[in-house]
Amino acid sequence: MLKKRLVLFVSMVVLLAGLLLFPGGVKAAKTVYIGGTMSLTGPYSQDSAAMLVAFENYVKYVNETKLLAPWRTEKFPADITLEVLWRDDEVKPAKALTIYEELKAKGILVYRISGSPIALALKDRLNEDNMGATSMASGPYLLKPPQTIFTHYPIYTDSCAAVADWFKENWKEARKPRVAYLTADNAMGKTIEEPEMLEYVKKLGYEFVGSQYVGLVPTAPPTTQLMWLKENKVDLALGVMINPGSQPTIKEALRLGMGPHLEYKITFGIPNTTQMGVFAPAMGELGNGFVTGGSFPPFDELTTIGVKFCNDLQNKYGRATNTSYVGGLIEAMTQVEALRLALREVPFDKLKPADVLKNGYYKIRNLDTGGLSSTPLTYGPGKIEGVDAVRIDQLQKGKIVKLGVWPCRHIYSK
Repeated sequence: MLKKRLVLFVSMVVLLAGLLLFPGGVKAAKTVYIGGTMSLTGPYSQDSAAMLVAFENYVKYVNETKLLAPWRTEKFPADITLEVLWRDDEVKPAKALTIYEELKAKGILVYRISGSPIALALKDRLNEDNMGATSMASGPYLLKPPQTIFTHYPIYTDSCAAVADWFKENWKEARKPRVAYLTADNAMGKTIEEPEMLEYVKKLGYEFVGSQYVGLVPTAPPTTQLMWLKENKVDLALGVMINPGSQPTIKEALRLGMGPHLEYKITFGIPNTTQMGVFAPAMGELGNGFVTGGSFPPFDELTTIGVKFCNDLQNKYGRATNTSYVGGLIEAMTQVEALRLALREVPFDKLKPADVLKNGYYKIRNLDTGGLSSTPLTYGPGKIEGVDAVRIDQLQKGKIVKLGVWPCRHIYSK
């Protein structure tokens, strides 16, 4: 009996102490999710895996410090914890639709897109639900019309146009340069075949030759397509490819003596679907002369404060050698910023995707990514393009050389 009274007394003391220390009682944990679909199975697996590491690292950083970046003064709410919620869509649109419904039911308030097929499948559904999403894909189809998927690097047509701008500015011959498309044989690759893109290169003074297609991940060297370029005297080949497509293509071009410094003079330009930070270590001097538009800065560009942040996060929490990590970090920063801004206007327990869209994404102005994106990010109703400039890089002597930044031309079919 005495023992029972003692236990009851101790329990009452503990309860009283808790009430004194926490007058409002013990509150339920407040957790918000970031994330969405990743493509860890399929041709985008290496890029997606690096992006997932970036999401997880950034969440750990914000949860531990409540800071948003070393160069920012704003803080994330101290009483709210972030968590990454994701699934592997395997680049299958039907599976991505199922995943979206699952994660939406779990309470996710922001989302992400893992590739062009997924964007095309989900964009209308996201718009109907007022769900704001970041995106690994940046095709011009996102602007027809602009809905609720936000980009953090230039659309593919703008990246190719910037390469065309740079090439034309350095053209020395009296004749018109000849341009063609050498692009992936899928929805992503064919997004540059916009009437406005053709009109733009012709207006620049190019003679357009035609298009050739290469498998997203070629099963054989694209000899026929490259020989077609040579036979048609093409000077600049523009296209949208991922590294598993561009690397074997450039290796075969080298074997055929095709490149800016080889027997047959030609330049190949691709958006950041081929990340220069991945292409350069893999190719070395074999890739000399290759150009990308919109690539992220490489991990050794330590003059960029955002790159130092990337390296610090990886050293502390988890490493990814693929520079798509940078894109993942930008996406995570954007999703968290949208949540932070929305939470200033709407209480946590009442927050809905529409609130994050209208009071979060639409209120993002000059979001400083530390130089990871070509420009700071700005969004708004009808403005889903975050940047207004294209970074151009070229591989020279096996090293990445930043050539400069060219304006976005906003080339897409309206």
